[in-house]
Amino acid sequence: MAAAAMDKRRALGRGLESLLPSRPQPTVEIAASAAPVVVEGKPLEIAVEKIDRNPFQTRKGFDEEKLNELAASITASGVVQPIVVRTGQAGRYTLITGERRWLASQRAGKTTIPAIVREVSDVQAMEMTIVENLQRADLNPMEQAHAYERLSKEFKMTQEQMAERTGKDRASVANFLRLLKLPEDVQLHVESGELSFGHARALIVLPPEQVSKVAWKVIHLNLSVRSTEKYVQGLINPEMVAKPANVPEARMVDPNVREAEDRLRRSLGLKVTIEDKKGKGKVVIEYSGVDDFDAILAALGDRAS
Repeated sequence: MAAAAMDKRRALGRGLESLLPSRPQPTVEIAASAAPVVVEGKPLEIAVEKIDRNPFQTRKGFDEEKLNELAASITASGVVQPIVVRTGQAGRYTLITGERRWLASQRAGKTTIPAIVREVSDVQAMEMTIVENLQRADLNPMEQAHAYERLSKEFKMTQEQMAERTGKDRASVANFLRLLKLPEDVQLHVESGELSFGHARALIVLPPEQVSKVAWKVIHLNLSVRSTEKYVQGLINPEMVAKPANVPEARMVDPNVREAEDRLRRSLGLKVTIEDKKGKGKVVIEYSGVDDFDAILAALGDRAS
C-alpha cells in the first residue's frame, strides 16, 4: 500500500518540491532580534505578525465563508499543514504558499503559525505560488490567465516552459492566455463566474465587436456551454442556419463531419472547416495571430507525441 501511495505521488507530475533543489541546511540558533532562523524542511513556529503577504499571489480574494470555516477549524484543531515562507528583511518573512491558513490563523486569534522556511529566488517563489493554486483549483479562469501572463512577461517564460512548470499541457496554457483577448467586461463576467471557461472559449472565436453582445445574451438566457457553442457556430457560419425549403443549402455537411468540426473548434478555440468528399478533403483552421498559431502547433504537437 505504501509503495502504491509513493507511485501515485510521483505520478502527479511536478509538485512544489520538484521546483527547488534538494539542499539540506544546518540548524542555526540565533537570537530573536537577529535575522530569521532558516531550518530547511523543518516547520518552525513563527509569529503571524512577522509574516508579510505574497507579492506574487495570483488570487484577488478569498471566500469569506470558507475563510471563517477554516478559522473555526484552526481554533479547534490548530494548523494541520505548515505554510511556506522565505526570509525577508529586518527579521521578517514573506509568504510563498498558505495565505488562507495564515489569514484564518489571525482570525482564530493565533499568535504563531507553523511554517517551513525556504531560501528561494523570486521566480521560484512565483512558480511555487502558481503551482499550488493551480493544483488546488483555487483560481478562477481569469486569475489563471493573469498568472500565466505574469510568468510570460516578468520572467520571460515560453508557453512550453510554463506548461512544464505547472504540470499543464501547452495547449491548455495557450487557451488560458487567449482569454486575455476578451473585452474587459467579458473578462469580469468570467472572473465572477457568470461565464465559465467553456463559455469563454466559445466566445473567443467571434469577431471582437460581437463578443460583449453575445456574452450578454448567453448570461441573460442562461445558455449552457453546448448551446453557446451552437449559437456561436451559427453566427460564424450563417449559411448553416435553417432556410426555407425552396432555398438550396449553401453547404451540405455530413453529421459526422460536422461533429468533427465542432470537436476541433472546441479543442482549439478557433474556427475550423472540414471539406470532405467521399473520405478525402482538407481541414481549414483559421487563426488571427501568433498566439493562435502557437496554440495550433501545441495541439498538433501534443497529439503527435
